[in-house]
Amino acid sequence: MLKIRSGIGYDVHRIEPGDGLLIGGVRVSDSLRFVAHSDGDVLLHALIDALLGAVGEADIGELYPDTEENTRNLSSATMLAEVAARVDERQFEIINVDSVIIAQVPRIVPFKQAIRERVATLLGIPAQDVNVKAKTKEHMDAAGRGECIECYCVVMVRSRL
Repeated sequence: MLKIRSGIGYDVHRIEPGDGLLIGGVRVSDSLRFVAHSDGDVLLHALIDALLGAVGEADIGELYPDTEENTRNLSSATMLAEVAARVDERQFEIINVDSVIIAQVPRIVPFKQAIRERVATLLGIPAQDVNVKAKTKEHMDAAGRGECIECYCVVMVRSRL
């Protein structure tokens, strides 16, 4: 019996001056960095949680706790590859990804297509099945003041059984 399931993910990390910031595996700033235990890629973290939710697994914090030294500075692309393998082991395939990145700075629009293509490559799905939207907070709250970046992500998966 074919099953179609959805999952939602959310992530937020503070930003500060630094040597580079990745979103969706794409370098979007050379002068900012995430304050995080890993590389802090909010899009990949939200995507990981969405995928885990869709297949009924634990969340990113349980799999990659920020209290463990072996997860310090871990690449989000590595985490995503491991989670995509879990999705595959559970006999599911990804139908599509839809995401919203919320950032006052840096501007995300110039990087949207590159992010879309990188996420598709990481997941092994067509770029047309990945959507990336960029929003600001109109200078309201922490994201609007440029103190953090947020991301929401929704995925659909279907069983292969």
